[in-house]
Amino acid sequence: MYTKLGNGFLKEQEVVEVYWVAGGFIFRHVDSPVHKLEPRVKLLFTVELFILSLLSYSALEIIIALASIFSISFLGRALRRLGRTLIFSAGFAVLIFAINLFVGYPLVDSIILASRFVAIVGSTSLFFLTTSPDELEYVMKWFRLPQDVVFAFVTAVRFVPVLMMDALQIMDAQKSRGLELEKGSLLSRIKNFTPILVPLVVNAVIRSGELAEAMEARAYGAVKKPSSLYELKSNLCDKFVAGISLILFITAIFFYLSY
Repeated sequence: MYTKLGNGFLKEQEVVEVYWVAGGFIFRHVDSPVHKLEPRVKLLFTVELFILSLLSYSALEIIIALASIFSISFLGRALRRLGRTLIFSAGFAVLIFAINLFVGYPLVDSIILASRFVAIVGSTSLFFLTTSPDELEYVMKWFRLPQDVVFAFVTAVRFVPVLMMDALQIMDAQKSRGLELEKGSLLSRIKNFTPILVPLVVNAVIRSGELAEAMEARAYGAVKKPSSLYELKSNLCDKFVAGISLILFITAIFFYLSY
C-alpha cells in the first residue's frame, strides 16, 4: 500500500518511519501540566537543567540530571518524543565515549562524559518539545531582542522539521532510483549524499524565496516596533512552579559543590 506524502508516494511502513523520526522534532500541543506553564517558566527550568548537566562530573550527578529531565518530560507527556531526539544524540555520545577512552580516560569517566552530552541534548530538546514556536517568539520579544533576530530564529525552528521531512523524502526517492547509502567505503558513502544535498538546498532556496515574497506582501519591517496580540502573564501556579524549581536548583548546586 502506498500513501501520498509531499510530491511523491511512499510505502505505508516508510511513512510511519518518516513520521516517527520527524515526530521527535515537531511541537505538538498536549494537555499536560508542563504545556500549560507559562513559556518563561519552562525556559527557566530548561536553563537550570542545562546548567546541572554541564556541572555533572560524577555518576550520581548525571543520574540526578537525567532523572530530572525524564521526570519533567513524563509530566509533559513527551517522554517518547524526547527518546526519539536522544536516539540521534546516541551516535555522538558513542563517539565521545570512544574518543575519551582512546586518549586515556578511565572507563567510568568516559561513560560519564558521554552521558553528560545526552543530558545536555535532553535538557535543550525538552524546551522545544513543550513550547510552541509562537511562545518562543513571545519569550524572545520579552527579552527585547531585535525583531529580525527573533524572526530569523523562530523561522529556523519552524523549518527544521520541514527540511528534515524533505531530506527523508529525497533519500527515499534516490534509493528507489538505485542510490546506495549503506554500502561502500566511508568516502563513497559521503559522495553518495551529493544527490541528496543538492535538491535539498534547491528546495530550501525556493522556500526562502517564497517566504521573502510573503514577508514583502505583508509589509514586514514597515513598523519598527509592532504590537503583539498576546502578552506573557504569569499566574499563581507559574510563580509557584518557578519558585520551587529555583529552590531545587539552588539545593542541587549546593549538593554538587559539596559532594
